[in-house]
Amino acid sequence: MSQEVARPYIGGQAVIEGVMMRSPRSLSIVCRRRSGELVVRERAAPTLAQGPRTWPLVRGIVTVVESLKLGSQALRWSADLYEQDLDDDDKPKSAKKPPTASNVLTALSLPILSLVTSGGEAAPSTGSKGAGGFGFISILFAVGLFVAAPQAGAEGINKLLKLNLDVGSPGFQALTGAAKLLIVVGYMLLIRQVAEIRRVFQYHGAEHKAISTYEAQEELTVENAAKKTTLHARCGTTFLVMVALVSILVFSAIGAFLPTIPGGRLAQSVGFFFMKLPFLPFIAAITYELQRFFARFCTVGPLQVLLWPGFLVQKITTAEPEPAQLEVALASLRATLWREAAATSAPAEVPDRVFPDYGRLLADPGYVGARV
Repeated sequence: MSQEVARPYIGGQAVIEGVMMRSPRSLSIVCRRRSGELVVRERAAPTLAQGPRTWPLVRGIVTVVESLKLGSQALRWSADLYEQDLDDDDKPKSAKKPPTASNVLTALSLPILSLVTSGGEAAPSTGSKGAGGFGFISILFAVGLFVAAPQAGAEGINKLLKLNLDVGSPGFQALTGAAKLLIVVGYMLLIRQVAEIRRVFQYHGAEHKAISTYEAQEELTVENAAKKTTLHARCGTTFLVMVALVSILVFSAIGAFLPTIPGGRLAQSVGFFFMKLPFLPFIAAITYELQRFFARFCTVGPLQVLLWPGFLVQKITTAEPEPAQLEVALASLRATLWREAAATSAPAEVPDRVFPDYGRLLADPGYVGARV
């Protein structure tokens, strides 16, 4: 239709007690404090990438890497606010509590949480720095969990059932892919039991509902958002499931062409694991392009069946949000749309803002106009 105006693309991610939203011009994070206050951090996005970074396949690698970096920074910023509230509510700051198993699990899961609760394109830095060393450890943890462990699981099944499959054979890759899916599902079910992470999953559902309301061109209200589904085709959870499926096809195709490592079965398995690592960016790039295609052309009609595997796992990584959590997601979306509406008149960086409640944020002149 001629009157249809190009609408800015919105992506998002859940964080601890908050939601991050991003658009071509803006990145915003809104978190709710224990007091009920809403903390709004909004920044200008850099000029959209041009040249080779936008080429098919290349853009997928760039997006995944930048999204992981950005998402982990946003999660750490939200975690800092959450810990401040805990310090204020608990005993004196000098009496520090020892780390619990759930604390360690949550910290190690930052890159994974960033991936499974995100969707869409990469965005600029939040300005939050973090413990780079621990971030590296958590990335190693993710590689071990989703790359090394599935291969070890496939090796165990191969040995238990006496299948005698070569590590590069399609059959062994099918076992590895199945083990990867089981580990993904099992791990998500495990971390969902951590109270803080379950609330992140609720905010993940709120993020999807807010974006779906925006994409339906409905007014950005809690009532409209509550009616939407918690599932979304561009979700990072779907991406992770698709990676497992694409890896079966890729490694089945190239397995016969990779050199055989001399030595016993252990040497061959370890060698094949390290030979697979350079192909992971390529798999991520293919998966990114496939997900873009599915999200554009498979959301209606019989092709929806292609989205079902991802949707089934999204039922674990999303949960029905509370109205207060929908307010946070909609506040983050409005904060992002504020810059889109202001365009070049908005400063590149604005101070963090604190609103006593959602109603006060809606009364602010900057956000009143941030509608569909």
